[in-house]
Amino acid sequence: MKSAVESLSPTRVRISIDVDFKDLEPHVQAAYQTISERVVIPGFRKGKVPRQMIDQRVGRGTVLDEAINNALPVFYSQAARENDVLVVGRPSVDIKELKDNELVKFEVEVDIRPEIKLPDFSKIDIKVDDVSVSDKDIDEQVDSLRIRFGTLTAVEKDAETGDFVTIDLVARVDGKEVEGGTANDISYEVGSNRMIDGLDGALVGMKVGEKKTFATQLVGMKEGETGEVEVELKAVKKRELPDLNDDFAKL
Repeated sequence: MKSAVESLSPTRVRISIDVDFKDLEPHVQAAYQTISERVVIPGFRKGKVPRQMIDQRVGRGTVLDEAINNALPVFYSQAARENDVLVVGRPSVDIKELKDNELVKFEVEVDIRPEIKLPDFSKIDIKVDDVSVSDKDIDEQVDSLRIRFGTLTAVEKDAETGDFVTIDLVARVDGKEVEGGTANDISYEVGSNRMIDGLDGALVGMKVGEKKTFATQLVGMKEGETGEVEVELKAVKKRELPDLNDDFAKL
């Protein structure tokens, strides 16, 4: 087998491969055996059909097609290794010439890994701005940590902005409950505006056990359409932050 590589672009090559028929012969024999096991010819058992009979009944061309289809990946892989071609995609194959008992010529075009030339990193100058951390930055991070490790404690009071509440919600349209529109024991921070438009306004001033209904646009509704949401306040909780001491630092 002989092969040569032509560069088409930095990421694609064409590999020309010439195969002497003696190198293809093992694949031809395997093709005869495969076809012999598939065809049904009276007087012969499967797998025992002579080559001449297969040539008469099936055709030599069919045998060569079978042999070449099985041989191409083998010769292509061998040519890629011999020429140090690092392929990264599926190849396209074009049979250029086929002479029975003489040779097979084919070409393969395939994407390859490009050659990347790295610069001399020792000559690269990199300037990095000095990092300035203010007391305010530190306080914000500490407060964030305290909030993360804070605890919620139930209190006896009306709900107001900043409180954490436990609520039940029921959504209705024209007096009928919306499918999937009921939720129980939801924990929510009043004033965060992270759930339903109008919920924060309804919660402010509510007492534990009280129910209130407000109009709002529900999911899936067209612009201007509204439904009703009933909210029941079940608990009001205050977030207690841990003290800034050694125990908190260990935590």
